[in-house]
Amino acid sequence: MAESQDKTVIDDPYREREASKYDHPIPSRECILAYLESQPAPAPMAQVAQALQLDDEEQLEALRRRLRAMERDGQLIRNRRGDYGPVSKMDLVRGRIIGHPDGYGFLVPEDGGDDVFLSARHMRSLLHGDRAMVCITGVDRRGRREGALVEVLERANHLVVGRFRTEHGLGFVIPSNTRINQDILVPPEHQAGAAPGQIVEAELVEQPSPRSQPIGRITKVLGDHMAPGMETDIAIRTYELPHEWSPEVLREAAALGGEVPEAAVTGREDLRGLPLVTIDGEDSRDFDDAVYCEPHGKGWRLIVAIADVSAYVQPGTALDRVARERGNSVYFPDRVIPMLPEALSNGLCSLNPDVDRLCMACELILTAAGGVRRFRFFDAVMRSAARLTYTEVAKVLAGEAAAQRGRSALVPHLETLHGLYQALRHRREQRGAIDFDTTETRIEFGAHRKIKRIVPVERTVAHRIIEECMIVANVAAAEFLLERQLPALYRVHSGPSAEKLAGLRAFLAELGLRLGGGDEPEARHVAKLLNAVRGRPDAHLIQTVLLRSLSQAVYTPDNSGHFGLAFPAYTHFTSPIRRYPDLLVHRALRHAFSGGEAHNFAYGYADMLAAGEHCSMTERRADEATRDAVDWLKCEYMRDKVGDEFEGVITSVTSFGLFVELKDIFVEGLVHVTALGKDYFHFDPVKHSLIGERSHTVYRLADTVRVQVVRVDLDERKIDFELAQTRQPSRRRRRRAA
Repeated sequence: MAESQDKTVIDDPYREREASKYDHPIPSRECILAYLESQPAPAPMAQVAQALQLDDEEQLEALRRRLRAMERDGQLIRNRRGDYGPVSKMDLVRGRIIGHPDGYGFLVPEDGGDDVFLSARHMRSLLHGDRAMVCITGVDRRGRREGALVEVLERANHLVVGRFRTEHGLGFVIPSNTRINQDILVPPEHQAGAAPGQIVEAELVEQPSPRSQPIGRITKVLGDHMAPGMETDIAIRTYELPHEWSPEVLREAAALGGEVPEAAVTGREDLRGLPLVTIDGEDSRDFDDAVYCEPHGKGWRLIVAIADVSAYVQPGTALDRVARERGNSVYFPDRVIPMLPEALSNGLCSLNPDVDRLCMACELILTAAGGVRRFRFFDAVMRSAARLTYTEVAKVLAGEAAAQRGRSALVPHLETLHGLYQALRHRREQRGAIDFDTTETRIEFGAHRKIKRIVPVERTVAHRIIEECMIVANVAAAEFLLERQLPALYRVHSGPSAEKLAGLRAFLAELGLRLGGGDEPEARHVAKLLNAVRGRPDAHLIQTVLLRSLSQAVYTPDNSGHFGLAFPAYTHFTSPIRRYPDLLVHRALRHAFSGGEAHNFAYGYADMLAAGEHCSMTERRADEATRDAVDWLKCEYMRDKVGDEFEGVITSVTSFGLFVELKDIFVEGLVHVTALGKDYFHFDPVKHSLIGERSHTVYRLADTVRVQVVRVDLDERKIDFELAQTRQPSRRRRRRAA
């Protein structure tokens, strides 16, 4: 039996990959997991080493480090006896912690499924953003899974930004991030001369435990008040966004030069004769993608050329390490934190006009109906014919003479591209992809970096053209990788969970509506419902509830399709300058079309799993950081508007009040339940409403109300409203009352 186990383990299918990565390789993570899963109980390291036939000190140390890394990544758990076992056999759940200002929290499982509720007692050892392992202890009275902390896998908070306070001789930092619900204790010797009320940066020297709160030391005093630009600085530090380049990274970037040498073009297809163009926003500086379209029979030939970042950023380099650490570029209203140094992101990799650039291209032959007949990926060199903007292209396609005069040579190509878009758009509708009507905004600054206004971003036909071209290339990349069974990252978007689906159906039933698809609805069922309610007064309400029922998209090597786009497989291929998953997809594509196979690819399933979890985290981190900065800017914008009245739309209903977004200026605040009038208001989660017990007044999601600004709190990033006038009860409620 022992010989059989040893033979199984020693026969490592990833031996070649490990040998290419390490001078003294040991069996792969997959091999170690397979052995431990074959055992009847957790095994000590000595048993694992014996089974793997590792006996010298160097190999044992490598095994020790690998087991610790697998434990840190949540693949293994080490019990009190020091034995290792796979998490999959221990009924444990690993994931990222989401803290709540009131002390409790949730664990968001990395492998999907419903969140796990953690009581304030279990949150004492955790802070928002930590990765942890929990065991399920039961279900609470609200039907939520409850968990107990088993182990902290990774700490997310090493620096905390907040306001310094003193109380009874003790110093505290109150975190700016309200999801960190524990104050940081700062001993006198670590206060660095900070005065009460100042905004400071504190390094955590002790993480929280069941019996003690976190302890920190002040490393920097940022200022006495929020100066212009400080909201972004605070967000960067609060979410620990990497934002400085090491000398090694800058040296590597500089060594690549600023131009494409002729030697780098050898062996690549030459696309420099095609009028490929980039189409982006007015303020874009990094150009990932260029497109060209021409008639082909009754259909089209489309080329999507993507910046070949993988030609410059090699695995194992400092550039690769920093790109992976950052995960993505982060776009704040006033600045960008790029994933790669500007010498690459805005220079050598960016598809700037009239210069040679290396690219990875996807050529697609499409039918008249927008179906893909065939596609191929290849290395190429290109020269962008023009840097176009969405606004400019929209005007050209609308026939505006002034816009066409400057781009006369490109007009026929843009019109051909528009014809393809119309076919792709029709195919999208037939497929049943979901198309939510949402509004994005942009902050415009005036003098001294004060907000001048908040404006909606107009979505033109040019935006939609590029979106459809990128989607069709991303789908081709996913299909190519799936066919070759290479470990890769897919962009996975799941439908509603069972719990959210039940709530959604109950809500729709109240309105006399029904979502098709039974227990597993598809995107086409959601799209059909959206089309059916278009034009109804409550269409916005229904769309909002549908949107909130869907899961968040993630990166994972386990492909299960993209619900919203209605594709069985989808990946991100088109933005390697600003997204690390795209760079990994490029490496997989090149390995495949160069004749490589899964067994000799530099990455295994475990590598991609860890990369997917990390990149999903950095994406959420970027979203939270930018939202935090924008919320502060909006509060600052509203400070001189206390007492003013505005029309608004109810964007969320809770047991404690209504969140209202002001029309035209897109700022959100809270109308607390106590400000709704002299009545007892009861929350109905199914109807997304607050209902007055005596008056029968109903405040419902997506209703329009008039509010007055009564308070703006910059530290808490909160705006409080009150109703500006008494609202009449809904007609339906008045009839019932009668």
